[in-house]
Amino acid sequence: MINTSFLEKIAAVVIQEYSDKLAETTIVLPNKRAKVFLIEALKKQTSKTILSPEIISIEDFVQDVASIRSVDSIELLFEFYEVYLSVTEKQHQQSFELFANWAKTLLQDFNEIDRYLLDPNHVLSYLKDIEDIKKWGIEVENKTKLLENYIDFWKLLPLYYDSLYNHLLNKSIGYQGLIYREAVNNLDHFSNTISNRKFIFAGFNALNAAEEKIVQHLLALDQAKIYWDVDQTFLNDPFHDAGLFVRRFKESWKHYKFHPFEWIVDDFSQTKNIKVIGTPKTIGQAKIAGSIIEDLINENPMVSLDKTAIVLGEENLLIPVLYSLPSSVGALNITMGYSGKNNPSQILVAKFFKMHTNALSRTGGSYVFYYKDVLDILTHPLVEPYAKTNHIVRVIKENNYTFITLNKILELNQNPSELFSLLFQKWENGSIAVLENISAILLLIKQNFNNDNEEEKIAKTFVYAVFKVINKLINYYSQHTHIDNIDTLHAIYKQIIDVAEVSFEGEPLRGLQIMGVLESRVLDFDTVIVTSMNEGKFPAGKSQNSFIPYDVKKELGLPTFKEKDAIYTYHFYHLLQRAKNIYLIYNTENDGLDAGERSRFITQLEVEKKSKHNLTFDIYNPVLPTTAYQPMVIPKSEAVMERLREIASTGFSPSALTSYIRNPIEFYFQKILRIREVEEVEENIALNTLGTIIHETLKALYEPFIGKFISESDLENCFKLLDNEVLKQFKLVYKEGEIKKGRNLLAFEVAKRNVSNFLKIELESISNGDAIQILALEQTFERNLVHPGLPFPVLIKGNVDRIELRNGKIRIIDYKTGKVEKTNVILKSWDGLTQELKNDKIIQVLAYAFMFEENAGNVPIEVGIISFKNLKSGFLPFGFREDKDLDITVSRATLNNYLEEIVLLLKEIFDSNIPFEEKV
Repeated sequence: MINTSFLEKIAAVVIQEYSDKLAETTIVLPNKRAKVFLIEALKKQTSKTILSPEIISIEDFVQDVASIRSVDSIELLFEFYEVYLSVTEKQHQQSFELFANWAKTLLQDFNEIDRYLLDPNHVLSYLKDIEDIKKWGIEVENKTKLLENYIDFWKLLPLYYDSLYNHLLNKSIGYQGLIYREAVNNLDHFSNTISNRKFIFAGFNALNAAEEKIVQHLLALDQAKIYWDVDQTFLNDPFHDAGLFVRRFKESWKHYKFHPFEWIVDDFSQTKNIKVIGTPKTIGQAKIAGSIIEDLINENPMVSLDKTAIVLGEENLLIPVLYSLPSSVGALNITMGYSGKNNPSQILVAKFFKMHTNALSRTGGSYVFYYKDVLDILTHPLVEPYAKTNHIVRVIKENNYTFITLNKILELNQNPSELFSLLFQKWENGSIAVLENISAILLLIKQNFNNDNEEEKIAKTFVYAVFKVINKLINYYSQHTHIDNIDTLHAIYKQIIDVAEVSFEGEPLRGLQIMGVLESRVLDFDTVIVTSMNEGKFPAGKSQNSFIPYDVKKELGLPTFKEKDAIYTYHFYHLLQRAKNIYLIYNTENDGLDAGERSRFITQLEVEKKSKHNLTFDIYNPVLPTTAYQPMVIPKSEAVMERLREIASTGFSPSALTSYIRNPIEFYFQKILRIREVEEVEENIALNTLGTIIHETLKALYEPFIGKFISESDLENCFKLLDNEVLKQFKLVYKEGEIKKGRNLLAFEVAKRNVSNFLKIELESISNGDAIQILALEQTFERNLVHPGLPFPVLIKGNVDRIELRNGKIRIIDYKTGKVEKTNVILKSWDGLTQELKNDKIIQVLAYAFMFEENAGNVPIEVGIISFKNLKSGFLPFGFREDKDLDITVSRATLNNYLEEIVLLLKEIFDSNIPFEEKV
């Protein structure tokens, strides 16, 4: 019987033994997923047309027995909160957020107590007694209010349980445990009403106490049969976890004293190729899964992948695996939802919540948004094309709005689209209004999609998934009006969206099967690829979210992590049971977020190796490229040469020359392609903006003195104007940016301090007898450079910060807001001047000297820098030191040497055979 799949065997039994009463037969399976495969197996077993028996999952079956509708966890939490408020005095009532923290864990415990049919009063009073004993030694007078509340909490548990149970029963709704308990209570009535029906339970492993009772009751009445799928290897080994539950049932059920135990198979010990592959990181596993599939197809291009499954130990591997599959894979069926958490419409709603909840949390009467929150919404791909917001986005960026009021936004966008108006509605009418607002936004977005476009169809599905969640919340909130807090709403929304999933469409019976561990129950495959075979993922490891301690669970017969591990063990070994080729992939990284040691299941396979198992171990490492990054090389085309000639005639600035020395590619982007930096909001003043403000302030203060000699009284007057002038320049340059607080206030003070210190130094010079006449401020000069080594004349053109006549010498000054040392402007050799980036200051100031030389006549020239971060050093003149002597006057000879070096640089720039090469 080897390699007949379990469902094929079940189908054979159904057709042989129940063919005359198929309409009265119900087959109960562990999950809904297996139904499609069982129907297919039945189809293969029969050649004539038959009516299919009813096939349902155990959960649906138990709901039928109990006649109670199941509710989801969030609705249950709302119902429990209503009950909690009704049984708790007003002064002790907690807010929904605090309540939810402990209520979720408590509901899980209630669920377990009911599924295992325990006496709730016994279990819950047991917990109270344990807490009493823990606090036993504390004297009455030492008991604090906190401690008393703590003990009271445990006393109240039976009351919470009874009240919730009765409240739900009255509404004919319930959580899983309640439905199971009621199903057991309703068993006699149920079996009497369906006395002519036959039930077949197939493929189970772990049953809780309620399920055991229901199945045994129907077996005893001869209304049911149960077929297990257990291998003798696991059943006969008293320590093997894969057989833990089935061994218990085989020994303890009365039914098996008189009836045979069906079915025990011997498939696991047959021939199998098991390949264990380790690779670093999660993505590595996805890539390997994809390459295994590719190899299977390459070996046999006509292969059908129906009998091949990729089982993902972690759901977040789904997308990487899909991207890693070869294009030749053809049909595939994905039996797991895609998480609603990361889809575009969910991200929009999350950002929408963030924008408004942040605005609500800011004190002050006006509704103020943070610019990043606003831009996140306005530039979102579901909003930007339809809300006509390009203009307002540009205004916010250009004017440096950091915080922006709702009124200002509405004022900036005079004729808003409907979508825009909905996005910027004030949240002031409670949770339902907010949810209806989001619902309306999603409906508007949906209208923008085109049904003929595949991608837009997918986007629409995601929007619909979020829309369903929002409508569900509207439904809850309209029934439970006392939970009306936007923060609570946000928290609940985040919880729901975490479990919301978008289903994939596929042909379940054709092609490669991709599924999670639980979806693989009852199914059999020839080739199985299992990922994430690491501890903590496979098996999932201990998670203790329960108020019931381990020893109490053990005593009462509740499942502990030992049983949870055994369930995982069964799933794992069942996957391997009939498979011929098995690939187990694990992460070799032991540390990091997504890691853990190799799964115990791999070690178990190794230790308990069967003689017909061919077990191999491999480690795959990704191939690392020898060069991580290939620098860019851009040849000079005719169009580039044309643009260079254009620059030569309109003017090369000194900064363009230094940008070429810094990185030719940067020069190419900025000067040849003319790519400008993207306009962004400057939240904190950038250094270059601060530099502009200081330059402009000094220009404004000194402008009245152009052509005059400066007196002490002139400078005294500048001090009085200083504060207002700096503020005025800030407003001009930084526009609407916030300068009253934070780092920008500090920058504002730094600008004032810098200008003030500069004025003090000037005042000192004049009082020491210096005669200073301002000749030019922030003025543009230009001069043609004609040289036999150049193919055409090149215009050198630039903006000079300040030129003055000081004590009979012309001094050309460049202001720098950064730090410059004296050594930065001293040159020892002309050779290689343009090869070194550290000479950029020298190249710049000498260019100014070259441009102004003709205007100077015979007056000696000095050029240099005033550094605001090094003001104590004063004016830092350019100097050439060949031996010991430092020459700071720029003579004709100096300029000739300088120009020879600049010509070499320009020749390189204009040489069509030398490409632009990136410096890394």
